Amino acid sequence: MRRELESVATETVACSGDSVVIRHLYTERRLRPLDVYLSEVRRRTRRATRWSSTGRVLRDLAATNIFPGDMLLKNFGVTRHGRLIFYDYDELCLLTDCNFRMLPQPRTDLEEVASEPWFYVGERDIFPEEFRSFLGLRKSLLHTFLAHHEELLRVEFWHRMQDLHHRGEVVDIFPYRSSRRLREYQDEELRR
Repeated sequence: MRRELESVATETVACSGDSVVIRHLYTERRLRPLDVYLSEVRRRTRRATRWSSTGRVLRDLAATNIFPGDMLLKNFGVTRHGRLIFYDYDELCLLTDCNFRMLPQPRTDLEEVASEPWFYVGERDIFPEEFRSFLGLRKSLLHTFLAHHEELLRVEFWHRMQDLHHRGEVVDIFPYRSSRRLREYQDEELRR
């Protein structure tokens, strides 16, 4: 193993005596893709709970000025502890670089049934109303998602997040429920 590290990672690994010094290391958690997880889980409540977490992940990404781009279920993964993580990094972009727009209303029957957009769509244009289609929600999952995160399907949420970032505001993200956080943060949240 040591010889392999010395040959393939010469810029980040240094060996001296019995010591191996790693200057840069990247690790990944093993995840179960959300679409696979949902197909395996039988209980409707767990499915609904996990889907509701997907909205929380999207909100957290928006709070850090990240837009995920490709929101398919397969791009979210469930950890062994049941946490949901977005892991498809190839289409990430800054939220502030996106142009969130409302879908124009068709003016004619031909526009309504057109297979291609009849209106101009720029490279950075995003239509939150279409997220419902890309996410592939089923009835019970859609109902739960909309109950908790319907505003993610509206332009106003995304514009509000962009405004926060343009003003330089930092949005607090708490990865754990208040009962799981360090006491100092619990007390601070209670004072709010």
